[in-house]
Amino acid sequence: MTYLLRQVSKLVNLQSIVISGLAVLSTAVCIHFKFEAEFPLTIVALSVVFPIVFSIGGAYKRRESALREYAAIKGYLRSIYFVSRDWLENPKPENVVKMKSTIEAFLKNFRHLFTDSFEQFESNETKVYHSLSEFSLYIKNELRGEGLSSGECSRTNQYLQKMIISFEAIKHIYQYRTPKSLRSFSNLFIKIVPIIYGPYFAFKAEEMSWGLEFVIPVLLSIILVSLENIQADLENPFDQIGEDDIVFNTDKFMSHLND
Repeated sequence: MTYLLRQVSKLVNLQSIVISGLAVLSTAVCIHFKFEAEFPLTIVALSVVFPIVFSIGGAYKRRESALREYAAIKGYLRSIYFVSRDWLENPKPENVVKMKSTIEAFLKNFRHLFTDSFEQFESNETKVYHSLSEFSLYIKNELRGEGLSSGECSRTNQYLQKMIISFEAIKHIYQYRTPKSLRSFSNLFIKIVPIIYGPYFAFKAEEMSWGLEFVIPVLLSIILVSLENIQADLENPFDQIGEDDIVFNTDKFMSHLND
């Protein structure tokens, strides 16, 4: 039941109620004063549907790119951990524990960077870079110091390099969103189209039974606002608000690290 209510709230929220009310009011006024016109519906498609669908597609691609890079980071972390645990003849237990704690610290700083407020971005970013520096020093001091060959150290450093590249890619996805001008354009027309189409709804009211003439403006308002809500949820896949956001499962990753 809670899930159903959460889904309905994405369709019927305060914005959709206000816009639907204004659209119904506009339709009623136009019917009363016989102010009718047969507007082409292509205006709705060109001014609202096409831009918002384009934005949804762009936001979805950004989320999928971020998921790929996040999966790559977890893969490189696991690979570096296996190097510290399995590539040495007699690895020191304290060094293996140190690597595990370094990974955990990195993942926590990584999660805080993208889920905290943007005002904390620079301080959290510094913590992530510090964790990456800890990996580099571990490869130099602990792995090479325990006798890992230069070739294997170089390969491990490549894992770190690729992890840094993936991190930078995710950071840029977080910082650069879909075009603001396009979102502003679609958001404006989502609010005004159901209202200015009152003459069209009044024109179509002659073909409908009493009361049904107000169904179309309500449905149009709900559809357009729902598309806007979908785009808003996908716009920032890191804020842990929408159901399609990226989940940073740090605890689960650490619990399976020894598997």
